Amino acid sequence: MEDFKLENIDHGDIEDLLEEVEKSFNIKFVGNELIGIRNFGELCDHITKKIQLEDIDDCTSQQAFYKLRNVISTELSVNQKEITIKRKLEELFPKKIRRSNLKKIEEKLGFKLKILTAPNWVMFPLIVIFLLSFICFFFSWKIALSGIAFSTLGFWMADMTANEIELENVGQLVERMTRENYLQSRRKQETFNKKEIEKVLRDWFSDKLGLEKTKLTRDAKFL
Repeated sequence: MEDFKLENIDHGDIEDLLEEVEKSFNIKFVGNELIGIRNFGELCDHITKKIQLEDIDDCTSQQAFYKLRNVISTELSVNQKEITIKRKLEELFPKKIRRSNLKKIEEKLGFKLKILTAPNWVMFPLIVIFLLSFICFFFSWKIALSGIAFSTLGFWMADMTANEIELENVGQLVERMTRENYLQSRRKQETFNKKEIEKVLRDWFSDKLGLEKTKLTRDAKFL
């Protein structure tokens, strides 16, 4: 079978993702150390070796669920038995007080959950205006700059007022916590589970880069 090649992927998206990986696992890629990485398996092994922590065979996603459940129960006065992985986030965070309640949860957890987004009817026109503004440079730089400034301000306001939850349930939020805040989601942040890292990275790359998990094998080559 021919090896799957990771092509037609924006290098900027990969760089942004690797920065998030650094933050989640508290590591730092220095200089050109990744230049010799040929496939996804080698990248996973390289990241695993860089995590200089005690290896403990336990489940981070389970710990993330318990941590999230305890904080939600304490801060929002919700019975722990009612907080399951299938519980809808929209039920836990009513729209009128959603932003304030999420802020409480994030302060207790010690990191941002980043699950709020503006509705499509707000974002789509702003994206169109932003893209058309660059075309306007061929006709009028004043109009182009005005369009860019307007859309940029719009993106900022949309982010500041975003109130739509982009995830469906607690389980999906736990998965995101495990990926984007791996160490902070663990009971003992000075430890990690070596066996989990490849799965966490596969789920993360698949979600962020729009790749099929079945094709994201250890032999999937970077181009």
